[in-house]
Amino acid sequence: YPVSTGLNGPGESDGSGCTPRGEHYVRASIGAGLPVGAVFRARRPTGETYSVDLARLHPERDWILSRILWLCGREWGKNRGPGVDTFRRFIYIHGTPDSEPMGVPLSHGCVRMRNADIIDLFDRVRPGTAVSIR
Repeated sequence: YPVSTGLNGPGESDGSGCTPRGEHYVRASIGAGLPVGAVFRARRPTGETYSVDLARLHPERDWILSRILWLCGREWGKNRGPGVDTFRRFIYIHGTPDSEPMGVPLSHGCVRMRNADIIDLFDRVRPGTAVSIR
C-alpha cells in the first residue's frame, strides 16, 4: 500500500513528530464496522464522516479516518520505554483524506493510508500482528 509518514522524518523520541522505526505490533484495532471516512478524535469516533465541507469548518484538524491500528514497539530503549515509546506516543496506522498525497511525508509521526487501503489492511490483521517500520 502507498503510505505517508512523519513530516519530520524517521525517529523515535517523544514529541519529535517523527515516525518510529523498528519492530512493532498492532496493540489495538479500532473502528470495525464504521463507515468509510468515519472521523476519530482521541481514538473515539466523533459521529462525523469526513467531507470537504467538514474539512473547511475545521482546517486545524489532523484527520484520523476510517480505522486505526494502534502500534506498540517491541524494542526496549529504541521504540519502547521512557522517552521513545511508540504506544505512549499514540502512533497509529490510520486513514486520511483521499485528497492527501501518498509517498510524501506529512504526518505528525503516524503512518497514513488511503481509506480503502486501511480498511482492507484492518480486515486482514489482528492485535498482535507484527509490523516492521524501516
